Amino acid sequence: MAFEALFEPIQIGKLTIRNRVVSTAHAEVHATDGGMTTDRYVKYYEEKAKGGCGLSICGGSSVVSIDSPQGWWSSVNLSTDRIIPHFQNLADAVHHHGGKIMIQITHMGRRSRWDGFDWPTLVSPSGIREPVHRSTCKTIEEEEIRRIIGDFAQAARRAKEGGLDGVELSAVHQHLIDQFWSPRVNKREDQWGGSFENRMRFGMEVLKAVRAEVGDDFVVGMRICGDEFHPDGLSHDDMKQIAAYYDATGMVDFFGVIGSGCDTHNTLANVIPNMSYPPEPFLHLAAGIKEVVSVPVIHAQNIKDPNQAQRILEGGYVDLVGMTRAHIADPHLIAKIKMGQVDQIKQCVGANYCIDRQYQGLDVLCIQNAATSREYMGLPHIIEKSEGPKRRVVVVGGGPGGMEAAKVAAERGHDVTLFEAAEALGGQITIAAQAPQRDQIAGITRWYQLELARLKVDLRLGTRADEATIQDLRPDIVVLATGGQPFMDQYPEWGYAENPEESLVVSSWDILSGKVAPGKNVLVYDAICEFSGVSVADFLADKGAKVEIVTDDIKPGAAVGGTTFPTYYRSLYEKEVIMTSDLMLHKVYREGDGLVAVLENEYTGALEERVVDQVVVENGVRPDEALYYALKDQSRNKGQVDLEALYAIQPQPCLSEAGDGFLLFRLGDCTAPRNTHAAIYDALRICKDF
Repeated sequence: MAFEALFEPIQIGKLTIRNRVVSTAHAEVHATDGGMTTDRYVKYYEEKAKGGCGLSICGGSSVVSIDSPQGWWSSVNLSTDRIIPHFQNLADAVHHHGGKIMIQITHMGRRSRWDGFDWPTLVSPSGIREPVHRSTCKTIEEEEIRRIIGDFAQAARRAKEGGLDGVELSAVHQHLIDQFWSPRVNKREDQWGGSFENRMRFGMEVLKAVRAEVGDDFVVGMRICGDEFHPDGLSHDDMKQIAAYYDATGMVDFFGVIGSGCDTHNTLANVIPNMSYPPEPFLHLAAGIKEVVSVPVIHAQNIKDPNQAQRILEGGYVDLVGMTRAHIADPHLIAKIKMGQVDQIKQCVGANYCIDRQYQGLDVLCIQNAATSREYMGLPHIIEKSEGPKRRVVVVGGGPGGMEAAKVAAERGHDVTLFEAAEALGGQITIAAQAPQRDQIAGITRWYQLELARLKVDLRLGTRADEATIQDLRPDIVVLATGGQPFMDQYPEWGYAENPEESLVVSSWDILSGKVAPGKNVLVYDAICEFSGVSVADFLADKGAKVEIVTDDIKPGAAVGGTTFPTYYRSLYEKEVIMTSDLMLHKVYREGDGLVAVLENEYTGALEERVVDQVVVENGVRPDEALYYALKDQSRNKGQVDLEALYAIQPQPCLSEAGDGFLLFRLGDCTAPRNTHAAIYDALRICKDF
């Protein structure tokens, strides 16, 4: 009863949705075979339906025309009848579990790339280049407009014939429909531009053609933004006028509303708010649209928690809540709410690993749930108890890989002991969470703490396990997840020493953990260009330091994802952090009471100096391998992993081989430095068969 509003059915057009929770359209980068919804795609959405999601709108940016390229992001291709039987498979799988499934259809206009696949000529209302994709385009002609309107109608027909429950017209993210709407992009003076009615004409003709093709019984919705957040773009009042205009036709069954346009890097960060944003930051925009339309309104942006979703629905702000990244983190969240297992929900922390991968053309994955998107490979979301012998499992290291290994082994029914040298779990997550923009990542650790307590794992915190300690427990399996240490001694010229009082440089870990106090005039040298460098620069500036962040890469934070680096840049610029690229840290030496950092230009070899009182280096980590090599020769498998079995998600052959002694596995950074997802993925695919 605490979540009554969440479970109330709702009617969209003539379709009944079993609850108010939606997984909204996003580009999954899963469609294969020329944009077909094959097995991986089907299993991904089937899992959400199995977990109780009321409505999934799949296929963000699914294309209706062959000149709107789908290959870059492996999106769904609705420009051909080949898709129809694939849709039937998708619809059958979702309907089998009581869910409903729709698809977003679009022509992306200028918002794509032209330099690959069929090498298309991109189009837009006035031939104006889009900043994010840096792609040029032509001014669309009348004949092309008419062709694309027809393509929308045929795409909707294919969705209907494939058994889907509806389509959502994308008029958001600066796709072709809202490119015609926006005076920022549409400079035409013919019937397709200028006045309000003329700018609305393309979208209206698309809507009319789609409705004429699919009839009144098929759901047709529209996704729009609530405010483009550009001074020369569409304001909230403009968007309310547009929503009311289309609603008055009686042809739109629902509106999906998000905040912000996204044709610049800065606005793109708004569209998928990361952990630096507050909860539902643009709910007011969706509520404003709801005031002027007569059909249900969906809103999805940073709604992660069932209590939050319940409050939004009870308040009447919108009619359905989009919990999209929440379902990527845990596709069973609705089922867990129903079963009173709210504490077991793996709640999204807003790391944006999923969407940042998508913007690189990589498949959508979750930083903390390695089973998501791998359902087709047999990786389970729900770990079943082993039917084999009960084993004694020892895990060393309480970072993400170690916590996942302990959880999975305990779910399998084994006796598990977890050693962690620190006084608390978390590993590098704990360090990362100290940064101003990264505090919510600690939610990963909080979830594991609850799960390990529920599963009665024997936690031994503040205990550094050694060879004797482990052998005393007579383990059957030992899993090492001991992580690594900052790689500070790569170049002797940096002047690193283990004693911080003697060292000329300190690590980002030293600063973020509080081991070393921030200086007042600090140079941060970032050789990695992922989160740690910009995080420590932001942290130092937040403490009042004057900071310059230097990298030999193309820009600071170059490897931080497209929806995340803009939030760092906003903060760094606001705090007057100097950002310098193309320089390597050549050496550091003392001069008086200060330090001199000598920097070398990557391209010219020219040297320049900075006089500072602190040099912070982010140079990644080196594996902590000592315990592994102490145990390796005593283990039955010599610490080796069968790679063919690992990559095929099959049990390690050594698990079924008889013998004395223990099996030894290592994962995460103590094998090779990678990231949180890699450590959790290794732990799941190794330990699920214990």
